[in-house]
Amino acid sequence: MILAIETSCDETALALFDPARGLTAEWVHSQIALHERYGGVVPDLATREHLRTLAPLLARAREESDQFATVNQVAVTQGPGLAGCLAIGTAAAKALALALGKPLIGVNHLRGHAFSPFVSVHAEHPAVFNAALQTLLPHLGLIVSGGNTLLFSLDENLRLRVLSTTRDDAAGEALDKGAKLLGLGYPGGPLIEKRGAAGRVDAYDFPRGIGQRSELDFSFSGLKTSLRYQIEKMEARAVENELANLCASYQQAVVDALVRKATFALRGGESRFRSLGLSGGVANNRILREAFGTLARKQGIPFLPAQSQHTGDNAGMIAFAAWIDPTLEELWGTARASLEIEPSLPLC
Repeated sequence: MILAIETSCDETALALFDPARGLTAEWVHSQIALHERYGGVVPDLATREHLRTLAPLLARAREESDQFATVNQVAVTQGPGLAGCLAIGTAAAKALALALGKPLIGVNHLRGHAFSPFVSVHAEHPAVFNAALQTLLPHLGLIVSGGNTLLFSLDENLRLRVLSTTRDDAAGEALDKGAKLLGLGYPGGPLIEKRGAAGRVDAYDFPRGIGQRSELDFSFSGLKTSLRYQIEKMEARAVENELANLCASYQQAVVDALVRKATFALRGGESRFRSLGLSGGVANNRILREAFGTLARKQGIPFLPAQSQHTGDNAGMIAFAAWIDPTLEELWGTARASLEIEPSLPLC
């Protein structure tokens, strides 16, 4: 039984994972309402909120689950993330590992996202998970969130290789800042999706970033600039009247850029990929999920989107990665007297 803690940004989360059954319980405290008035996450406020809510959340978890007595490993998000927020989770995890006399595992947040699409595979086939997993490898995955956008591959031994990243802004950041330009508020991605549902995706021709087939990297800074210039050419009433079309066209430009690079990677891969994954906060976008599902069907491979509750920051993916990721090592074993935490593990 693995107990995981996630506090990398603005979600305080706990999870319990049993390798024989899967995720048995999850708890999340969201800070969206706290940061909404500022149009984004305020690091100091996020850290204080973790400090205020983590201990009560642990107490609630202990009351609601009798499985704490069977915990034999503690896992915690080690980075990347906001330093103060990570420190709260790490301190709590070290204290729990010490109190329980159990080993402590540090998990890279992005590796948690990378493995999150396989949580549902394990839930469906816990008894024969390894066999089911091998039918899906090698795997091509896309992590798309407010802070990161990257394509990666997983080989038959679960070795992760980064194929491309963004040269400037992440896709989620582009959606959030686009929403801010349009006066929609925070978080921007869901608001753009909601307002764009009634709009035309071809109403405005926004750029799709780096178009060369040989380049798998992403770029979204030009897209934001293009939206700003478009808004500046329009009167306020016109922007209001065209809001649905602007949102639909802008969102489609982000989706097209992501799908195009994933398509290039699938067609030009060194070995044929046997599954396509989608994870990270933006993976909850319906238009993006449908587009990636269509791409997977055209390629004749299974599509593995992370479950909605595991697209954003969550402890479930941290617990699962602590179990499945072959690169992880104990930060602090039961025989170690030192409580020093090693530097953050690299992504790959």
